[in-house]
Amino acid sequence: MNVRLWLSVATIALGGCATLPAPVADTSAPVLVADAGAAAANVAAWPQARSPSAITDPATEAAIGALIARMTLEQKVGQLIQADISAITPADLERYPLGSLLAGGNSGPYGDERGSAADWDRMVREFRAVSARPGADGVSIPLLFGVDAVHGHNNIPGATLFPHNVGLGAARDSDLIRRIGAVTAAEIAGSGIEWTFAPTLAVPQDLRWGRAYEGYSSDPAIVADYSRAMVDGLQGTLVAGQQLANTKVAATAKHFLADGGTEKGQDQGDAQISEAELVRIHAAGYPPAIDAGVLTVMASFSSWNGIKNHGNRTLLTEVLKDRMGFAGLVVGDWNGHGQIAGCSNTDCPQSINAGLDLFMAPDSWKPLYESTLAHARSGAIPMTRVEDAVRRILRVKYKLGLMDGQPNDRGNHAVVGAPEHLAVAREAVAKSLVLLKNAGSVLPIKPGAKVMVTGPGADSMAMQSGGWTVSWQGTDVTREDFPNGQTIWEGLRDAVGEAGGTASLSTDGSITQRPDVAIVVFGETPYAEFQGDVPHLDFTGDGETQIAALKAQGIPVVAVFLSGRPMFVGPELTAADAFVAAWLPGSQGAGVADVLVAGKTGTSPRDFTGALSFAWPAGCEPDAATLFPLGFGGNYAAAPTVPMLTTECALSAAGADGGLALYDRGLEAGIEAIAAGTVFPNLAGRVQNLTVAGFDVAAQEDARRFTWTGPASLALGWTAQPLPATGALELQYQVADAPRAPVTLAAADSNAKGTVDLTASLALAAGKGWRTMQVPLACLTDDSQLDGIALASDSAFVFDMVSMRIVAQANETDCTGPF
Repeated sequence: MNVRLWLSVATIALGGCATLPAPVADTSAPVLVADAGAAAANVAAWPQARSPSAITDPATEAAIGALIARMTLEQKVGQLIQADISAITPADLERYPLGSLLAGGNSGPYGDERGSAADWDRMVREFRAVSARPGADGVSIPLLFGVDAVHGHNNIPGATLFPHNVGLGAARDSDLIRRIGAVTAAEIAGSGIEWTFAPTLAVPQDLRWGRAYEGYSSDPAIVADYSRAMVDGLQGTLVAGQQLANTKVAATAKHFLADGGTEKGQDQGDAQISEAELVRIHAAGYPPAIDAGVLTVMASFSSWNGIKNHGNRTLLTEVLKDRMGFAGLVVGDWNGHGQIAGCSNTDCPQSINAGLDLFMAPDSWKPLYESTLAHARSGAIPMTRVEDAVRRILRVKYKLGLMDGQPNDRGNHAVVGAPEHLAVAREAVAKSLVLLKNAGSVLPIKPGAKVMVTGPGADSMAMQSGGWTVSWQGTDVTREDFPNGQTIWEGLRDAVGEAGGTASLSTDGSITQRPDVAIVVFGETPYAEFQGDVPHLDFTGDGETQIAALKAQGIPVVAVFLSGRPMFVGPELTAADAFVAAWLPGSQGAGVADVLVAGKTGTSPRDFTGALSFAWPAGCEPDAATLFPLGFGGNYAAAPTVPMLTTECALSAAGADGGLALYDRGLEAGIEAIAAGTVFPNLAGRVQNLTVAGFDVAAQEDARRFTWTGPASLALGWTAQPLPATGALELQYQVADAPRAPVTLAAADSNAKGTVDLTASLALAAGKGWRTMQVPLACLTDDSQLDGIALASDSAFVFDMVSMRIVAQANETDCTGPF
């Protein structure tokens, strides 16, 4: 175990303007830290940067020092804890002097995910009013409030929604990024909030990663260029002695470090790479952000060579704070500290000692506060480290104007979704589109044309917006959530009509009047974080069938592909006459029509200017050859040349171990329906006698709790999957109590062989924690494919599931159990 102690016995000059306490290593007392081992950085190999002197000033530093001297230990430790609004009330702050709150992806004001800007503002003020009340010692420290506003203020219906970063990277326009940052900041501030967890500075190298769309590019140069631009847009230029303008918010450079470089693209995984690659690729966006004055940095869930970043002192302290001169606060990710060896969600002094300043402890905040307080009292967390973290947090609060004793002057609700903001989003959509194919110049759509629009994404605000939209996964978004937006269909309808043509929407691809051209909009359905991790890049959704059916009738087809990443779409690219990568454009679907449709007088539409910021794969395997290189993009003057296409994916749906994940770490591989024919996106919802809710095991909402209150059958359906010759349905599950009535499992289709009684197996498992059950497939069906199961209980019962797979071998060979 490393032994280190922080001592504030030295100071360093910051730009000649302010002096800041500097940490000094010592070995005089044992302190709990995470041992970086093979992931220890050679600090001299890293680029240098420095927070600008204007991040603070001598008067502010003196005020912070005087305030710290008056604070109780309880108040100091409280500053290090951030809770989620779903797990705390304003009244709790009277007992627990926390320093920060956040609203997670599924948290809204007063429990309403669709709360208005006014609702958010009112809630923030209510929490802040309690935190700002002076205690018996006269100390008053208002809360710092943060949200994930990652493509506009995506938490609020009606806000301006921009394309996700994967699309913005294709725009190649840093001035546009700066303006997007400014619009986003104004709308966040307009709802009374002063901190966003953005921009993401990941440099994704494996597109199987479920957060790939949060990265601007696989090219570190593009990420570095956009990094400064977005920080400038969100925060403005820092001025010494002045707080941020009331239309600006604190930015967050995230996630430090190499979340886009993990093995197999696994979210929260391990970046098994050299330090040279870590520096050259994954650190590229941080020096520009720090030099621009970014006020906060978020640590990554992921690891570098086996050591979790939340506990890697050489990265958080020696590289980020010392070498890169970062003078703001370092915040954790959602219970990320709990993933450090020797830690839990409720106890982790190692993370603070490694350099984390603010725990993100959404639902674990209360016991974490108590344990951190105990560690500070015992010296396991040195007081110098506690006070350094408090100083950094207060420095950000002063810069945001939270400490001046004046009422919060943010909260101009009228700016949310303002017309001039929507115009910037529409421009961003148009600039993000990339033309990959245009055979026969089918694009642009000619004036007066009869146009048919179809495909699952044509009239879907959810598909075009993606994850992190209103809710965490974004699956329940509707057209009504963005009344000032347009679906892609609506944008095309209006543009075609203005050009003297007619447009019709066909939800199923059927034709009532033969069109001159058809536009098929298809792609990925919404996901966020690890729920978007995929085993390969083969696009398996709907699109090819509709394109082929229209082509068979001699109708020219334009394919508009919605996705959070480039994917293998050989069949669709081959079949379509034109192919447009539209990414996840957000609420302003009219931006797509601006480029695809010519004007009424025959003038050209806005031309394609987008260029790929990721290489487009020629196959579905992770190491597939490149079909279109980074920087590729056609336009109307120069139609793109399409190389020879492969139309088949060489990989099977099963993983290398012969298993097919149906539900794993929150990943739902095609699960569509639950109970009584009702669709519950992300396995969350309610029908009679049955509720479904997500909860955390190893990661945010990676498990599901199914609660029966009476007789009901839970039906999970997915695209039919081929079965191994001998195999089993494997469930990783837990039950707290034995069932009080029969619980059965069956295939949920016409080929069901019989019903398997699980009652005895579940009774044996009651109260014993997470267990694995394998039910032979031969007990469920005689068919060669399985497309669903039904789990039924005759009485009240609670069943937790963290994964469901089809595996090649079963541990049991009979159908009577126990399993």
